[in-house]
Amino acid sequence: MLTRVDVALPSGRYPIVIDPDAGAETRLAAEVAALAQRRSGRVGLITDETVRRLHGPRVERALETAGLDPVIVAVPDGEASKSLSTVERVAEALARGGLDRRALVLALGGGVVGDLGGFVASVFLRGVPYVQAPTTLLAQVDSSVGGKTGVNLPSGKNLVGTFHQPLLVYADVTALATLSARDRASGLAEVLKHGAIADAELFALLERRAEDARDGDAALTAELVARSCRIKAEVVASDERESDAGAPGGGRARLNFGHTIGHALESASAHRAGEDPLRHGEAVALGMIAAARLGTALGCGDPSLEPRLLALLPRLGLPIDLDRRLDRATLERIGVDKKRAGARVSLVLVERVGSSRLFPIEPARVSELLLGENR
Repeated sequence: MLTRVDVALPSGRYPIVIDPDAGAETRLAAEVAALAQRRSGRVGLITDETVRRLHGPRVERALETAGLDPVIVAVPDGEASKSLSTVERVAEALARGGLDRRALVLALGGGVVGDLGGFVASVFLRGVPYVQAPTTLLAQVDSSVGGKTGVNLPSGKNLVGTFHQPLLVYADVTALATLSARDRASGLAEVLKHGAIADAELFALLERRAEDARDGDAALTAELVARSCRIKAEVVASDERESDAGAPGGGRARLNFGHTIGHALESASAHRAGEDPLRHGEAVALGMIAAARLGTALGCGDPSLEPRLLALLPRLGLPIDLDRRLDRATLERIGVDKKRAGARVSLVLVERVGSSRLFPIEPARVSELLLGENR
């Protein structure tokens, strides 16, 4: 049964559709065709090579059956495609395909494709509308919702980007059956994040049914996606452009729980020779442990959070080897985090599970508190 969650923003309203049933691609295509036909009927489909192999045939057939002839651009898999050079290549392909300002972009894939596709849509011909069709759990519960787009620079992740809200987010839950266990676990880290900052019952649900969530129980997964989307929609509605740190709990910035240190760990692992790089959700999981530890050390966090995370994360298939990965060089990377303000970064701390706040802190103080425990 379809679940619809409305994202109500000052700039407009759009739906998130969570579709757990077979044939979701037909319903997605009908929605895209209805949106496109109000404009020019032209669609640019941006995806990656793996997603096109796994899901492209059925989605492309559904779009053609719905009367569309999409211009298809497939980029290589992975973070390397979140680059300005890839943006240029994709935009050139759309232009050569004849898309004009009345066209529509469909981003079919995980977080990389969603961020890239949304960014291309925001700048192509000074902005065209787009639809997010996330195919990973991480993208369905987090990155596809809220209109953040971006690409990476050598200095860090998502340092070039825009806010560009989609017309529609369509989450085909059946697509998650193709995920590896590791990628499914990566998405669960973002679900857990939502529970930690805003929904104690969601956190407790994961504690009760961690193994079912890890193994991809279909009904539970659909519930987790819907609950996460409701939280994300509510937070985004209160602070569309992450500009109001005074909004309840710190506004949209509280969605960054675990991300400041997580991004540093993710970036460091990608540059460490002989090591398998961390997935985004794996890095966020470790970043949540670090944030919980900092909250306790600073006297303003829930002291039960770190032990609960250490017990739960392995059951979800996520790492807890934070101490092995922490060093001064890694933590220095938070100094270029895009969320810094002057000499400080804004960490998200959980006061109690289900409630969070922002805490401005100097990066050197973060290093002192975290590395001091490892000496």
